[in-house]
Amino acid sequence: MRHVSPVFYTKMSILRLSIFAGVLALTSLHADSSAEQKVLEEIKSPGLSVVHLWAPWCSNCQAELKTGGWLKTIKDNPQVRFCFVSIWNDGGDGRAMLKKFQIADQPNVTIVADPGPRRGENKTKQFTGLPVSWIPTTWIYKGGDLRYALNYGEIRFPVLQQFLQDSQSEWSHKGEASIE
Repeated sequence: MRHVSPVFYTKMSILRLSIFAGVLALTSLHADSSAEQKVLEEIKSPGLSVVHLWAPWCSNCQAELKTGGWLKTIKDNPQVRFCFVSIWNDGGDGRAMLKKFQIADQPNVTIVADPGPRRGENKTKQFTGLPVSWIPTTWIYKGGDLRYALNYGEIRFPVLQQFLQDSQSEWSHKGEASIE
């Protein structure tokens, strides 16, 4: 049997502690703000949750609101939780604009604001552990699991409705033939 030096065990212990500290740091990055914490609570609930990253100044986001698609989708899916996260808006939540389009007062809607600045190096580049490089961005979760991530541009509401329906399924391919 080979002898292992005590120095080896010390180095391994330091490595384990470093890895643990790194994982702990990464975990804390996922909930840097109260907005992220609120969204994480929403998406972990059973059922479907839609997280929509937007800003009132964004012309693409405004175009989505003007079509009435968000209001219709929210009303047609009362069992789904919708979380509108105003991002890159210097901490403003955009509630006034959502109120104008009758979204703010819907019972299945939560409105939060990311405190990050709109521009520059400190602009939010990640939210709840997912990259953010464009708005609007829309994510669909089921019981905490990400089902769809629409990261670049305006949503087509019939597509969103289809994704909500698809997300209700169990997505199991048990018993199907393998392609190998």
